Amino acid sequence: MSHKPEQVKMTNMCMIMDPKTGKVLVQNRNKNDWDGVSFPGGHIERGEPIILSVFREIFEETGLKVKNLVPCGCKDWYDYEKEERYLVLFYKTSSYEGKLLPRSKEGENFWMSIEEIKQSVVAEDFIEMLEIFTGDSPYQEFFYEDHGEEEPRWVKKFY
Repeated sequence: MSHKPEQVKMTNMCMIMDPKTGKVLVQNRNKNDWDGVSFPGGHIERGEPIILSVFREIFEETGLKVKNLVPCGCKDWYDYEKEERYLVLFYKTSSYEGKLLPRSKEGENFWMSIEEIKQSVVAEDFIEMLEIFTGDSPYQEFFYEDHGEEEPRWVKKFY
């Protein structure tokens, strides 16, 4: 039996907590397809180690150097039309240094409490993702199941 390898677009996202205030770093993203408050992160480049991609993306978007990353889950889906999986690896840390950039090409950077985030305009499905980051959910994977022509097309599943 032959198996066709899956094509995967890999990305990362990191929750950075200030150990002194308990607040987390957020971005008010200004992307057309994913507007609202979320955590910084981005694409893993071809051949790049995953952890180094987190370091790079966080530095590019925030000016902060992070370390001591803890994996805490993922979000993914398989798009049958494109024949590819999209995977977002979740990390968190409270170890960082540097001067926070007030803004990057992704949007404005600032600190918020978890409760403030829950009362804000957040990127689509970010509250469910937030629960995985904080450990408030018993799940580690947020998966969109593709139902093709059925409505709704994308059904949320948690594992």
